[in-house]
Amino acid sequence: MVVPGARQVARLFGRALTLHCPHCGKGPVRESWFRMRHACGNCGRPLERGEPDYFLGAMLFNLVLSELLFAGIFVAVLVLMWPTVPWDGISVGAPVGMAIVPFLLYPVSKLVWLAFDLSFRPERDA
Repeated sequence: MVVPGARQVARLFGRALTLHCPHCGKGPVRESWFRMRHACGNCGRPLERGEPDYFLGAMLFNLVLSELLFAGIFVAVLVLMWPTVPWDGISVGAPVGMAIVPFLLYPVSKLVWLAFDLSFRPERDA
C-alpha cells in the first residue's frame, strides 16, 4: 500500500472542498444539496467506502467544520466590534447559525470525510 504524499492529500481535500469527486476531480457527485450520488457521475467510483457506520465520520467532520466556522466568526465579530460587541445579536444569531450551518455543510463534510479516508486508506487498483 502506497500512502499518498502531501500534494496528493492536498489535491484530495481541494477537490472535496469544491464539491468534486476526490478520486477524479470531476462529477457530478450530488443529486441535490441533501442527497449524494452513490458513485461519481464521471469515474463511477463509490462516494462511500462501504463500512456499516461510515457515515459517522462524515457526521464528525460536519460537526467539526460547523464549530470551527462558528468559532472563527465569533472571534472575528468580537475583535472587529470591540468594545461595543452586539451581544443581543450574538445571543440570537449564534443558535440560529449553529442550527442551519450543519445542513449547509452536509455535502462538503461527506466529501471531506472521503478525502480524509482516502488519504489514510488509498484505494487499491484491482
